Amino acid sequence: MHLPALAPILEGMSKSRNPPVGRLARLGKVAALSARGSAGLAVRALRKVAGSDTQETERSTIGHFVQVLGEMKGAAMKLGQALSMEVDALPPELRQLVARLQSEAPPIASEEIASIIEEELGAPPERLFAEFDPKPLAAASLGQVHAARLEDGREVVLKVQYPGIADALDSDFSNLSVVARAAGLTSKLFDGRDYVEELRREISLETDYLLEAERARAFHALLAPEGDLLAPEPIPERSSSRVLCLTRVRGQTLQRFIDSNPDAEARWRVSEQLIRAVHGPFFSAARIHADPHPGNFLVTEDGRLALLDFGCVKSFRPDFVEAIRAFMRSEVRGEAYEPLAGVRAAGFEVELDEAIARSLLAETVEIATRPLRTSCYDYARDTSVPDMRALGLRRTLDFLRIRPPAEAVMLGRAVGGCAQNLRALGARGDFRSVYARLLERMAPRVAQEARSQG
Repeated sequence: MHLPALAPILEGMSKSRNPPVGRLARLGKVAALSARGSAGLAVRALRKVAGSDTQETERSTIGHFVQVLGEMKGAAMKLGQALSMEVDALPPELRQLVARLQSEAPPIASEEIASIIEEELGAPPERLFAEFDPKPLAAASLGQVHAARLEDGREVVLKVQYPGIADALDSDFSNLSVVARAAGLTSKLFDGRDYVEELRREISLETDYLLEAERARAFHALLAPEGDLLAPEPIPERSSSRVLCLTRVRGQTLQRFIDSNPDAEARWRVSEQLIRAVHGPFFSAARIHADPHPGNFLVTEDGRLALLDFGCVKSFRPDFVEAIRAFMRSEVRGEAYEPLAGVRAAGFEVELDEAIARSLLAETVEIATRPLRTSCYDYARDTSVPDMRALGLRRTLDFLRIRPPAEAVMLGRAVGGCAQNLRALGARGDFRSVYARLLERMAPRVAQEARSQG
């Protein structure tokens, strides 16, 4: 299937509408989507038996999936963004369609955007900016982004929050909490309420654009010494709790960079930059950008990597960071390490026989640390994600008896997303040395942070 065949679906995604807000309305959308998906799978199976072409069924089902999640926005769309990063889940053409959820959701009307800007900043955009483009640069899960220019000539972007999106998020997580509560009543092993609440708390903070401005400022300072990494700077006088103004960074998204079929040298450069952008702030400042889908990275013409969207930034306890760092350091050095003691030091609850726990952790570590145990790793042939998924299915009950602290949910989201991006980039090289240099360079800063909070 080629892009021209997707045109009718992409055209349908261009309709502007506000996201539904109520719990029942959003639950109904998900239920209808699930029913449509199940019906599509049944039709596909029947056509396979009959020897018919199933591409049209796939295109229709996935196109509907993308359009509905794009219209819903909020946590539902974030789920779609996560699915778009699954390298093995779909053929390249269909994955490209789902990837539109990263920054190309159906935008809301420009008149509504102008009204929100005036309500938040006290004047319409044509009075606040020398130039303002009513056509969005991007439309994401919680807001859409417009290009503008300040009176002093600086290029900026304006991130404007969708109407009612905070209520939509609350509805999504209320529905999810009901499921988690029911599962917890069935068995303590399935009690995921702490993790749902962690997600609710962290993702709900994304609706506070003043907080996001502070986070953007902090990441700008953290990345500045790197030279080839950057983050935009907030413009406080043109920002509010629902409108965020940032200096503009020009470049192509990480997804478009990957789709452009870059050469091996470029793939390696961006992969190394990606590791430093995601893992560096974790080890140096006990915080991480926890929404690393490809739409949140830009590759600039001069070869730098820009990190965007600081709504979801998680801060961690220094002792949690140090436990992770000790594990990583032992792996890159090839030193002996006791994983069971390590997970306990990081705050994991282990309710397994120690011998069983050690065997499970040994299998997990073997899969997760493959790039750290060789001087030449090929991400184009990486199978760690499907291998980890298979291990999870094979030893589900054992995994359920090792419970990470709630804060580890956001670390897993960040690290897992980074790994998926590295797989999509498909670079080959000495990743172990990248992590080794990063860990050693950040060591003094971690120790100083721990002392300051001790």
